[in-house]
Amino acid sequence: MLRIGLTGGIGSGKSTVLKTLAALGAATIDADAISRATTAAGGAAMPAIAREFGPEFVAPDGAMNRDRMRAEVFSRPEARRQLEAIVHPLVSAAIRAQGEQAMAEGRRCLVIDIPLLVEGGRERHALDHVLVVDCLPETQVQRVMARSGLDEAEVRAIIAAQAPREARLAAADTVIFNQDLSLAQLEAEVRRVAAGFGL
Repeated sequence: MLRIGLTGGIGSGKSTVLKTLAALGAATIDADAISRATTAAGGAAMPAIAREFGPEFVAPDGAMNRDRMRAEVFSRPEARRQLEAIVHPLVSAAIRAQGEQAMAEGRRCLVIDIPLLVEGGRERHALDHVLVVDCLPETQVQRVMARSGLDEAEVRAIIAAQAPREARLAAADTVIFNQDLSLAQLEAEVRRVAAGFGL
C-alpha cells in the first residue's frame, strides 16, 4: 500500500485535495480530525489536559477550551510542547490503527492529511511520498479571513506558527500549486497527480 503524507499551510486548499483523492478511491486519514476528537468532550486527551493545564482549560461541556489554549500556546512555547506531548502519541496511535485497517481492506493508496508533517517530522519515515499543497502567503491570508472571520493579525500569527513555506516545499516529493486555480482546475490537477499514485 502506498502511504502518502498530505500537508500544506492553512488556507492552501488541502481539505479540497484530500476530498478529491478520497473520491478517486484513496483511503484517507485526517490527522486534524483525530486530534480534535482527542480534545472533544470525553476525548482521550482531556484527563491529561485538565491535569497538566488546570480546570480553566476545560470548557463547561468537557471539551478543551480552544480559545484559552490557543492564547496559551501562542504566548508560551513550553505550553505548545506540553500539549503536543499529550495529543501527538494519541493521534499517532489512531493513524497506525486506521492505516492497518486500510491495508486489511486491500486499499492500494492511503493518504494521511498531516498539517504538522514538517514541524513534527516524526511521521516522515513511515511515508512513501509527501504531497504539499501550496499557494502564496497573501492568498492564505485572504482565504482564511474570508472563511473564518479572523482578522488579518490573527491569521498571520497562525501562519507564523506553522512551518515556513520554504520548509514545506523542501520536504515535498510533489507540489500542487493552488494559486489562482478554480475548483475545477484544482480537481483536474489532483486527478493528474493521483494517476501517478495508481488512482
